[in-house]
Amino acid sequence: MIDLHTHTLFSDGVLLPAELIRRCEAKGFRGLVITDHVDYSNIDMVIPNVLKACREIAAVSKIKVCGGAELTHLRPEHIISMVKRARDLGAFIVLVHGETITEPVLPGTNRAAIEAGADILVHPGIITEEDARLAKKNGVRLEISGRKGHAYANGHVAKMAKKVGTKLVFGSDSHTPDDLLDRSRAEFIARGAGMEEYDIQEMFQEAATLIGL
Repeated sequence: MIDLHTHTLFSDGVLLPAELIRRCEAKGFRGLVITDHVDYSNIDMVIPNVLKACREIAAVSKIKVCGGAELTHLRPEHIISMVKRARDLGAFIVLVHGETITEPVLPGTNRAAIEAGADILVHPGIITEEDARLAKKNGVRLEISGRKGHAYANGHVAKMAKKVGTKLVFGSDSHTPDDLLDRSRAEFIARGAGMEEYDIQEMFQEAATLIGL
């Protein structure tokens, strides 16, 4: 299992990075990206501290550990500059919190994230075909989410991605130990979204490629 979307107590998760990584090791994960929520107020603090923990632990860990960030509830006008800021701070992977159907994310967020060239647009809700096509063109991946609520739109996201050829990745969006999903459960969720076996395997291969495994 490779999980590209996890949170620690640096945002709204409950685990320190060290414990999150250890729990993923114990579950047999191959790779993990820590992507705590950031906005204008905490980006300068969260990313460097997560990266510090990842560097210390990655040197002795059995799994590949990377530090990233999830830009969350930003004004669409600010997303391009904040994606750049996250990368300048060293974020290995930059996620943008998409227009999930369960939160009041500003309209236009999906498009702004895609235009900014974020690595992954997570839980993008009822993404338009036009935006899905632009995501393919810009190399932005769409997420199949393992999190309750966000996952309600997985079927639509999978359908749009399949129609236009946009790459998909899976993220648990874990905040607690119980949120961490093994590969079999993640595949089960993908099947529930209507994905075919070939597409599921391709989705996980894309995750491996993204973090260099």
